[in-house]
Amino acid sequence: MIQATEMHQALGAFDKTTSRWGRITMIIGLIFSLSAPAYLVFFAGLDIEIAGIFAAFGALAAVFGVIWIVEPLTYFPILGASSMYQAFMIGNISNKLLPAAMIAQATIGVKPGTRKGELSSVAAICGAATVHLISLFIFVGLLGTWLVSVIPADIIQTVQLYILPTVMGAVVVQAIVSQKAPRAAIIALAVSIIVVLIAKLYTPFGLFSTAVAVIATATLAWFLRDKKTLGTPEDTTNEELPEGPVY
Repeated sequence: MIQATEMHQALGAFDKTTSRWGRITMIIGLIFSLSAPAYLVFFAGLDIEIAGIFAAFGALAAVFGVIWIVEPLTYFPILGASSMYQAFMIGNISNKLLPAAMIAQATIGVKPGTRKGELSSVAAICGAATVHLISLFIFVGLLGTWLVSVIPADIIQTVQLYILPTVMGAVVVQAIVSQKAPRAAIIALAVSIIVVLIAKLYTPFGLFSTAVAVIATATLAWFLRDKKTLGTPEDTTNEELPEGPVY
């Protein structure tokens, strides 16, 4: 019990540190990202009206606003609190960081939503970002122009067309195998098919298809879950204190 208490205290310190510095770094990143547009608006003499800025923001919010809500709700159960700061600072979450986190969790045999799952996500995202930066430096910074000149254009188009479905397909299979929740997987597949069919018949629905699919899948999976199972994470023991953020 003493060891579990010490672990609980260490995780509490970890949560406080990541929450504090996560907020600070996100605010700094926001300031840097807005500094160049702010300079163009107020100091570059481009005669940009504030009303035009709000109109453009409203147009973008109408299209992508739902993603601002859906993405954090979708990623948090898998990544955890500390990894969310990393993910939204780095970017490329769905096609790079999320697959890395899920593969890491499956490899070491932990479940999303647990403290071990969160810590494995942190390590996986650090590794993915490091590999990304090194590969960008080598294959884009040093060899980018040469590679583009020697690779046939049709191959480049084929890679651009199929690379994302390939990555996402592998991640979906990995998630189904590692989670061992066939009922939830079937529900997600059925909901996705219905949403895609509706989006094809009614084009404006496509703007909200992701939100509808996520919310409908989560709701149905909850109500249709196997109520006989306790849902206790496999990587906890009786001596450990409850999982979750500690403040």
